[in-house]
Parts: sequence; structure tokens; C-alpha cells
Amino acid sequence: MKEIREKLQLVNNEYTKKSTVAVLYAIIASVALNVFWRPGNIYASGVTGIAQIVTSVMERMTGSEPPVSIIYYLLNFPLFILAWKQISKKFTIFTAVTVTLTTIAIQLMPVTPLTTDPIICAVFGGAVNGFGIGFALKNGISSGGLDIVSITIRKLTGRTVGSIAIIVNGSIALTAGYLFGWPYAFYSVLSFFVSGKVTDAVFTKQQKLQVMIITKEPDKVIESVQERLRRGITIIHDAEGAYDHGEKTVLLTVITRFELHVFEEAMMESDPKAFVSIADNVQILGNFYDPGM
Repeated sequence: MKEIREKLQLVNNEYTKKSTVAVLYAIIASVALNVFWRPGNIYASGVTGIAQIVTSVMERMTGSEPPVSIIYYLLNFPLFILAWKQISKKFTIFTAVTVTLTTIAIQLMPVTPLTTDPIICAVFGGAVNGFGIGFALKNGISSGGLDIVSITIRKLTGRTVGSIAIIVNGSIALTAGYLFGWPYAFYSVLSFFVSGKVTDAVFTKQQKLQVMIITKEPDKVIESVQERLRRGITIIHDAEGAYDHGEKTVLLTVITRFELHVFEEAMMESDPKAFVSIADNVQILGNFYDPGM
């Protein structure tokens, strides 16, 4: 019973943490969109930018602008189905919660132009959005959109396809130029660049982490970790605990910070009582599989 209570407590803590992060991300994303991008006629990247395009085109065709929040949610909905089938139900639920909260925040947040200068709107909108995305990813949640497509491709092929983001974001920039004038295409590209740089600075996706696991259930841990991550594991047998002199096994591996939350899930499932030590900023010589390459 104690083990069950401890496991339930860990799950509740995880859900509380991720729910809080989802709320904060939703607020940050709505500020980027309604305070900077929309007042400056700057388009966001990914699904948010596509939603802006749809609303702009429909306004020109019908004279009435549909809520960008509703378009944003409708564009994400088929991606939920893809995530449910190809990634995991847990991932899909958290992503759906994040997208739903973001939709609500965008709808409730009024368009508040602090300035209409397109360069300022592009830079600050990109910086605010990049911080929100990096913060969300660092805490193990996805903002939906193209993230789902990228993760699906990575799971199926072991590789990411950066050309998808390039094609989508390039099309968004060209549309911005066509609708508002070609300088706005460059302003949107500037915003993409700033957002990406800030995301990397906050998230540090490629930061390597050295993991040492001391466990009594090595087979379960290895199976669970390798089922989720494409990582080699070194096994050191016949380790002995100084406290109880029990036989243990030491497992060594290296992951990226991007994979940390997946690794934590694997450990919770396989051996929540294992001792795990994680060291930051390790330097790797030799072969290290990078799914982003």
C-alpha cells in the first residue's frame, strides 16, 4: 500500500507541475500573439501562423474576421488524433490540455498594441514566444502543432525532418508579405529567428546529461528506457550497497535534456526506488546518436 501511495503521489506531483506549466505557457503565448504579433501584423511560426493566415484571408473574403483562437484549435485537433495513434495517450492528453488552455487565453486576452512598430513587435513577440516554448519543453510538455508532426516522424524513422518547418514557416512569411507588404515577410522571418534562439537558450535541447542508475531491477529498467529512447546502456554487475550490503547493478548512459522527461517516465514505470544521479554539461567523444542530425 505504501508503494502504491508513493507512486500515486509522484503521478499527482507530475500532473500538478505540468498543469501549472501549461497555464503559464498559455498566458505567455497569448501575450506574444495579442500584444506584439497581431498589432504589428507579424505572423507567428507553425500552426499559430497558419491560424493567422486563415483569419486574415477569411476577413478579406467575407469582411468578417473569425476568432483566431478557434481556428488555432481546429488546426490542432487532427494533430491530436495523430498523436493519440502514433505517440502516446499521455502525451496527447497533456498536449490537448495545453492547446485548450492556450486557445482560451488567446480568446480572453484582448489585442493590446503597446506599439505598432513591426521590428519591435517581431523581436519582442519572438522573444516572449520563444521563452514560453522553451519553458514548456524544459518541463516536459508540448505546445502542439508541428511538434506533434516532428515527434511522430522521429518515432517512426529515428530522424527529424526540418524541411517541414522550413516549408511551413517559409509559406507563412511569403503570405505575410503578400497580405501586408513584403517588408512584413522579413519581419516575420526575424520573429521566427528570435523565437528559435530564445527557445534554444531556455531549453538547451542538445545539452548532454550523464545518467547513473543504481537498481535492483536492471532488466526492467533497461527494457523500459530502451523502449522509449534510442540509447546505449553500460552495465556494471555485482555492485554492493554500503548500507544493507545488498547486491545491485549500476547502469550508465547519456541522454539529452530534451529526453529527460521521457527518461523520468521510464524510471517511474520500471523502478521508482532506484537511485539515479544526473550530471549536466558532459562532453562526449565518440559515437553519440543525435535524432536531430
